[in-house]
Order: sequence, then C-alpha cells, then structure tokens
Amino acid sequence: MYNELILLADDDPELLEMLCVIFRRGGYGRILMAASGEEVLQIWKEQAPDLIVLDVMMPGMDGFAVLKEIRKESRVPVLMLTARGEGEDRIAGLELGADDYLGKPFLPRELLLRVRAILQRTCPGKGGRVELAASTVDLEKAQVQKNGQQIPLTARELQLFEKLYENAGRIVTTGILCETVCGEFWQGYESTLSTHIRHLREKIEENPSRPISLITAKGLGYRLILKGAER
Repeated sequence: MYNELILLADDDPELLEMLCVIFRRGGYGRILMAASGEEVLQIWKEQAPDLIVLDVMMPGMDGFAVLKEIRKESRVPVLMLTARGEGEDRIAGLELGADDYLGKPFLPRELLLRVRAILQRTCPGKGGRVELAASTVDLEKAQVQKNGQQIPLTARELQLFEKLYENAGRIVTTGILCETVCGEFWQGYESTLSTHIRHLREKIEENPSRPISLITAKGLGYRLILKGAER
C-alpha cells in the first residue's frame, strides 16, 4: 500500500468512480474526489494532496485554469487527462506546469505507472537538497547542514519537513501535519506536533525563537519559506 494522498478530478461521475477503483486496486488507500474545477481548488487548499489527476474538459473552470491557479502557489504534481488528445492541449498543459499528460481512453496500468513515476521523480522524500535561509536540508540523508555541522533529523521531523516542503510557501494546517505523522486517528496529537516543530526549528533556524523559514500561521498551521522566496 502507498501512503500518498491522491486527488482525482473529473466531471463524469462514472469515470471518477472508475478512477477511484483503479487507484484503490493499485494500492492507494487515501483518495479524494472532485467533480469541478472550483472543487479541486477548495480540496487542494484544505487537504494538500500529494498528487492531482486533473481532467482538462470540465465545465466552468477547466483543467487549464485550475492548473494555472495551483501553480501560482504550489509545485504539487499534476497529471492531466483529456479526451481530445490534441498536441496543442498537451503543450498547453505542460507549459502551465503539468508533470505529465495522458489521453483518454487509457489503460489503468499505464495510468498507475505514470503516477508512480511522477511521485518518484517529484516527491521530496525520494531525495534532494532544500535551501533555507540559515541551513540546507538533505532529504535523502535526513540531515541538516548548518554552520559547518551535520545535524540528523528524526523520522517524524523528516515526515513533517517533507509535507511542508511539498507545499512550500503555503500554509499547511495543523490537522494535515498531524495526519501526516499519525494517520487518520490524529486527534490529540497537536501538543506533540508543537514539540516536533520546536525541535525542527532548533535544527534549521539560526535563531529558533525568531524563525524565518518555518513560520507559524496563528490558529491555522505552519508555512515553510525557501531561501530567496518572499515571506
């Protein structure tokens, strides 16, 4: 079973249900569904999915408009689906920042293989270095480089940092962070989360009492600011 949270978006209820079945049979137990562009944006903001499968041809706000809005704030992986399969559509989606493009009809196995490839390529937990104002986080080695020192991250700290990094610049709610660490039964974990955040700040910030990379959004959650990005 995979742990990634997948958002499936299509205005055709039968196809949406089919997509859900494909992903569940493929080992994805955490599935969200949306039937319109507006619903996609709402769920994306509230739930912070790890990947979005986005239909192009939706009434009202189409997939291109949705992707454009998402890319203003997030690098969440997006695979676009279309019934037309036109080259111009594919180019338009990729220019807007889609990670891949698949025409309908498609083979379930091909869809799952493409999704897995995207997640392996884009998921920060698979490796990479993250530059912050006072430190560099090596995700593959699970350690922080600061002031010439190598500081190890615990498994919980790494999980939290990865979720924050996936949504860099955007508020990640306390509930989502707790669920990332504990699963769906996270209620009551909030105080422990605060402790993990404090320890994480001690490792990545120059002055943990005045953080500039891991910011608190009072009453909501936390936001990670990458080096050179606007606060």
